Amino acid sequence: MPSTDNQLPFSPLRSFGRSLFRREHAHAIEPAKVQESDLERFQILVTNKFRILATIDLDDLLSVAWMQNLLDVFVECLEEFRLLLLKNKTLVSKPPVDRFVIEFYERTVKALDICNATRDGIERIRTWKKHLEIVLSALSSHQRAIGEAQFRRARKALMDMELAMLDEKETGSAFSRRNKSFGRHNSSKDNHRRLPGHARSLSWSVSHSWSAAKQLQSIASNLVAPRGSDIIATNGLAVPIFTMSSVLMFVLWALVAAIPCQDRGLNIHISVPRQYAWATSILSLHERILEESRKRDRRNSNGLLKEIYLMERCSRQLTDLADLAHFPLSEEQRVEVVQAVVDLTLVCDVFKSRLDPLERQVREVFRKIMYCQTEGQGFVGSTSNG
Repeated sequence: MPSTDNQLPFSPLRSFGRSLFRREHAHAIEPAKVQESDLERFQILVTNKFRILATIDLDDLLSVAWMQNLLDVFVECLEEFRLLLLKNKTLVSKPPVDRFVIEFYERTVKALDICNATRDGIERIRTWKKHLEIVLSALSSHQRAIGEAQFRRARKALMDMELAMLDEKETGSAFSRRNKSFGRHNSSKDNHRRLPGHARSLSWSVSHSWSAAKQLQSIASNLVAPRGSDIIATNGLAVPIFTMSSVLMFVLWALVAAIPCQDRGLNIHISVPRQYAWATSILSLHERILEESRKRDRRNSNGLLKEIYLMERCSRQLTDLADLAHFPLSEEQRVEVVQAVVDLTLVCDVFKSRLDPLERQVREVFRKIMYCQTEGQGFVGSTSNG
């Protein structure tokens, strides 16, 4: 992969020319300045990380492993962004930068609910895995012969799993109903532009009436690239804020696409000007995931996670075999059963080894967002209270 060190992807700021940038600040009252190298470094980080994510083969896109990589990238980008704001907290705490920062934090508050919904979705997958284990136990190759009794047991487990999936599609998950919702967002804004409230807990589930589609729509609302005047007025900080907001939006959208979630709606328009060097990779991934969701056998899926697709496909195949099978099984039917069992075993192995680490990563994303908010409240709110 070619190096981007000399490509200087920070084109939205550079398009105005260094002379204009410096001339504007020659007469500025605020002496604080943002190091252009810091701005460029953040853009290069996001560009390189998403370029690597975008090189994934179609077969592995939205696999559990790829989702783990995506969350790793998000945490790394958020940490670099947090340090950038901290380094320039004098500017961040004053207009007009504080307005852009507060809008970012308002989006992260809504992101916390999606983290909790994702955790619920992982718990649902664990429930499905238990049904799959019964199927594998019944149809295991260790059996001397697969007879009608084994098929009957496997078919019951498959039907129980299918009913659980249908119930979650139509009425919402039992995991979502068992706990209270987070309560109302703090939507009021005073003249001091305080940071939004962040009373969230990863031990709580989202409410029964909560909608992932509406939450994503709310996060995407008014997410537009900064104008040239905004870039100049904020010493260029409007650009990394927009960049991190776009990364947040895409990662949350991908989580909702992949993991079972209440009211999964993926028709969210992600608009990023292509002069941002990272835009090509994010827009490409967005389009590829949308294409997957439009495929006939994926339209009604509980989630676009690769392993969920394999589980649903093998389950349908075994259910059809159970309905049509005559005992003893023909050689062709026996081969089909063995192959389906092999595929389901691979899926179960992935769930067994990777679901817990995936959930820990979601928790880490939640904690990192909370920490970023708390730290930001310290220096964004400092001048408003003074």
